[in-house]
Amino acid sequence: MLIQVVVLAMLAPLVAGVIKNTKGKMQSRKGPGYFQVYYDLRKFFKKDNVFSPTVSWIFKAAPYIYFATALGAAALAPTLLFDRGLHYDSIFVLIYMLGLGRFFLALASLDAGSTFGGMGGSREMFINVLVEPVMMLTLLTVALRANGTVMSQMAGAAASSGISLSAILAAIAFLILTVAETGRIPVDNPDTHLELTMVHEGMVLEYCGRSVGLIFWGSAIKQLVTIILMVNFFLPWNPAGILPPVVWLILKVLVIAVVLAGIETGTNKMRLFRLPGLLIATGCLSLLAIIAM
Repeated sequence: MLIQVVVLAMLAPLVAGVIKNTKGKMQSRKGPGYFQVYYDLRKFFKKDNVFSPTVSWIFKAAPYIYFATALGAAALAPTLLFDRGLHYDSIFVLIYMLGLGRFFLALASLDAGSTFGGMGGSREMFINVLVEPVMMLTLLTVALRANGTVMSQMAGAAASSGISLSAILAAIAFLILTVAETGRIPVDNPDTHLELTMVHEGMVLEYCGRSVGLIFWGSAIKQLVTIILMVNFFLPWNPAGILPPVVWLILKVLVIAVVLAGIETGTNKMRLFRLPGLLIATGCLSLLAIIAM
């Protein structure tokens, strides 16, 4: 488990760099290098933290809690070995572990007393209230096949099942949820600091130095964990065993990264109050997937 956490933590910035580079090329730009996120993290960790004298311990501890919950999710995520002898790796534990980090980050945005921070925190919680139940509903399609919510069993059941209409509908729904959970266009824009559109960035405007590095690194790990969940639960097939499982896993993660970059390039940022319609449609896809089982 420790090896898995270290590997995912080290590779998460690379996946984020692939998305940034691919998006730049799709927009007829050179784009940042694949390793640019590593350089950014090194820059952040070289700087000291500067805190306002009015903030409480919540503001100071939130980046560490956010990063720790991302590492915890990386430890629980099913990767190459579906049955690792774990009996507590419930999908509910993983989802609410990520929710705990999000909660403390939103709480810290209010603690700073910044107008932009409070706005970003309220928007983040608004989106989360919509995303979380739909994500649970989508993962229920896999849990029903596995007769349980233990992720190792769910991944094994998904791998043994064939391609069906239910699986296709659930995969489309979870892809939309991946965009929403990772804060990408059309739900959020991770590259903007425009006050009218930013959500996640608004919560971290008051941070600097190592705290920003931990938040960005934690977000990259969270993004990779979400992609791995989609790969193992909704795209688990290894056609004829042509390539080793680890190679298929890497290829599918890269494909999802390219698809996310394509979605960001081909769509525009949606208005905040249009997001419920998008997520309601996603929930309907999940319900159809359950009915079609």
